[in-house]
Amino acid sequence: MRRVVITGVGPVSSIGIGAAAYSVALQAGANGVSPIAGFDSSGFPYYMAGEVHEFRPERMLRRLSADEWGRTSLFAAAAARLAVADAGIDEDELAAARAGSSMGTTGGESQVLERLTDQSLTAGFDGLDAGLVRQVSSARLSHAVNRELRLTGDAVTLSTACSASNYALGYAYDLIRTDEADYMLAGGADSVGRWSHAGFYRLGALTEKACSPFDKNRSGIITGEGGAALFLESLESAQARGARIYAEVLGYGLNCDATHMVAPDRDSIAACMRLAHRNAGTAPADVDYICAHGTGTPANDLVEAGAVVEVFDGNPPPISSTKSMLGHTMGAASALGAIASALGIAESFIPPTINYNTPDPQMPEIDPVPNQARRTEVRIAQVNGFAFGGNNAIVMLGRAA
Repeated sequence: MRRVVITGVGPVSSIGIGAAAYSVALQAGANGVSPIAGFDSSGFPYYMAGEVHEFRPERMLRRLSADEWGRTSLFAAAAARLAVADAGIDEDELAAARAGSSMGTTGGESQVLERLTDQSLTAGFDGLDAGLVRQVSSARLSHAVNRELRLTGDAVTLSTACSASNYALGYAYDLIRTDEADYMLAGGADSVGRWSHAGFYRLGALTEKACSPFDKNRSGIITGEGGAALFLESLESAQARGARIYAEVLGYGLNCDATHMVAPDRDSIAACMRLAHRNAGTAPADVDYICAHGTGTPANDLVEAGAVVEVFDGNPPPISSTKSMLGHTMGAASALGAIASALGIAESFIPPTINYNTPDPQMPEIDPVPNQARRTEVRIAQVNGFAFGGNNAIVMLGRAA
């Protein structure tokens, strides 16, 4: 079994595009939430989202035409290209190797589906744009990555909602660990859309202007979008080519309780943490930082905090939520959290939970790193990802030694 390391990261987010910009924004506690521009939100009481206003796929991609691919696939391909450039590997060498991609998503090409729905209501099914129909499949996220980078290995898209990119990371890790692949791009992508914004509003899960994870007065999520990709290879490969190593993937844990469609299950989440620790060969006392799922809903944060306190025997490490800055980027969320954690390990900082004002007396043991990043050594980080349907996935990252 080979050791697996992260040598490139590609964030496309509302607070920054590319590793350097994303790291600076995380450490500054930047706020990427703004009034929605991607669709007409005039009928909604809540109209804020974490959109990537600066995304220009035609400037970032070389082989994909922005006219032929949906926004989510373009996010995935752009993130992967950034990660490859950050890893400093020759693209011809990559294309000739055993290399592929695994990408996670929640809504896939949600904006494409909305346009087709509008066409079907006005012109009937016979009036649908064939070009848009070809863009619908969520499988195109990983296909976009492979086509943009000329990869001939696996192209897998996983749709386990908000934990999907942690699943994708685990899948890629296994392929390299078992010597079935030389290199993998792993991550996720999703786009802000009217249907998801409306759905979360009707669920009562949406907040008006600011996501405040772990705050006593938290009231819900802010929808967000973006893409995230991490470049994975074996430790031996990285050392042989003199690559910079952000972090090592130590292992992961997955489980699914499926007891409720939307409500998180504390016992199942705690079991997933223990499974991740066991698979990574770590103990709770070894963990220096937890990148929380941290959605900002009253139920999720309380359940997650309870599970953390239980597993860490009442003494958990600092735990913060990047969703306070980015909004909830759905299928990209775990990977953007993993990138934040890898940067934190490499650059010795913990990103903050912004919009935090009032401690919650029901979570007295939780240190949410309020409002300001913390300069500190991070040797091992735990990246939490929990999703509707009880799909739990946790990835453990560590400093490569």
